Amino acid sequence: MLPLSAVAQERENHWLDRFDPRLRLLCALLFALTTVSLQQLPLLLACLLTGLLLAWQSGLRTGALLRRLLMLEGFMLLLLLTLPFTVPGESGFSIGPLSASWEGLQRALQILLRANTVVLVLLGLVGTLEPVTLGHALGQLGLPDKLVHLFLLSVRYVGVLFQEYRRLRTAMRARAFVAGSNRHTWRSFGWLLGMLLVRSLERSQRVLKAMKCRGFHGRLFLLNENRWQPRDSLVLLLVTLGCAYLLLLERTL
Repeated sequence: MLPLSAVAQERENHWLDRFDPRLRLLCALLFALTTVSLQQLPLLLACLLTGLLLAWQSGLRTGALLRRLLMLEGFMLLLLLTLPFTVPGESGFSIGPLSASWEGLQRALQILLRANTVVLVLLGLVGTLEPVTLGHALGQLGLPDKLVHLFLLSVRYVGVLFQEYRRLRTAMRARAFVAGSNRHTWRSFGWLLGMLLVRSLERSQRVLKAMKCRGFHGRLFLLNENRWQPRDSLVLLLVTLGCAYLLLLERTL
């Protein structure tokens, strides 16, 4: 799966970027909570179609979207193959000594629809945000400063650590190392991980010293101030009413 920055670079000047990032986070949270609260298959199917439409309108390429869903569908397929045989209920069909229940099949379909809907909504609304913008939005929503700092620093330095890992692997190959299923290979990979941790610790200490030289005293200031517009309030109200309507339908059907 591509990092968030790569996802965001696939589309530029999109209509979603006109809204406050906090609105997109709140809408994704509301819709996800509503989806996981539903039980009726028609409503879950409607939510899935809404998620597909949102992911399509967000500007994500079809191929990239399918690649991101592929890992989820592998787990969902395993769920569909096993859950009907483990949930008690009215027998629907049998395969040898195993009997599958309609209740188990229904529950597997519910989980399948919920998971795909939540992932599609998150990809469309949150996955298309720049990592720094997402970190600022989380901080402005009131998340603890330490979590926001950890997220921003991880986004900044995960690529640096990956480059360090590639340099170490290149050095191993330059010394004619060939991976295999033997004790020497596992020992070599253990030394590789250990050296990566040591270099990561050394780099973190250098980064901390550099930050302190620039006046850091335990708090990052969020300079990118997002402005909440009246249209953001209107969209949030409409999404809230839509989610409430779905929950009402769930009780009446």
